[in-house]
Amino acid sequence: MSQPFIDLRDVTVRFGAADSETSTLALDRTNLRIDTGDFVALVGPSGCGKSTILKLIGGLLSPCSGGVIVDGREVGGPHRTRIGLAFQNPTMLPWLTIRENVMMPLKIVEPFRQDYQAKKKGEYAERADALLAQVGLKGMGDKRPWQLSGGMLQRASLCRALIHEPQLLLLDEPFGALDQFTREELWATMQNLWMTQRPTVLLVTHDLREAAYLATRICVMSARPGRILEERSVDFARPRTVEMSYAPDCSELVQALRLRIAEARSDLASAERTGQAETDSMMETV
Repeated sequence: MSQPFIDLRDVTVRFGAADSETSTLALDRTNLRIDTGDFVALVGPSGCGKSTILKLIGGLLSPCSGGVIVDGREVGGPHRTRIGLAFQNPTMLPWLTIRENVMMPLKIVEPFRQDYQAKKKGEYAERADALLAQVGLKGMGDKRPWQLSGGMLQRASLCRALIHEPQLLLLDEPFGALDQFTREELWATMQNLWMTQRPTVLLVTHDLREAAYLATRICVMSARPGRILEERSVDFARPRTVEMSYAPDCSELVQALRLRIAEARSDLASAERTGQAETDSMMETV
């Protein structure tokens, strides 16, 4: 078996001291493998640890136990993996133009950083304009963030996440705050960008149609503490269309995912009731 690009091995994450009443076990012995060039969507109940996994892989959080391996190296140690990030809120620096915002990673990430202030700055500006045109923002490079709509800003955010040619793209509900029609337009945009550049992608989403449209594989998480309950391959032909997302085979997949997540939510509610009953019993004893 070839080595995966991302490998979570029995990862546990706890927020707060283990003996504290406010301690939260977010992930418990979680395992996840993602191959190079794969597009994986994480779905599950709210609070199940989807974003926690994304932060672990991005090096924004350290596990309490277990291993997080990206591109053959433990996260937190020296590595040269280029990572792109896009979140639900496409935060842009308001004093910069859209082009300058998109170019920000080139000021930070090697090997682009050392060339940015030199003769390649103009070349990088052309690269930013080309990406903006690819997502339907041709001619918008000189605009300021406050001049663009939410959907346009999210398109620019995707450009910023991809301009430095990342090997890994981490997406945390990037389309969640948008209306349905804008979301669907950006699904097509994201699909085209992935098919063109082919980074390894991890998408956190609550939208099951979005997961079915974009992903090559969907991982369903349990309620907290999170684990991977089930994995589904998504073999629909590409390029996919919005119409295909309403087809019977896609609807069947979405319904199966919804039922699995409903079971996970039910398990969480049952566990919480049991825990409350045990607490009440202890209080009565005291």
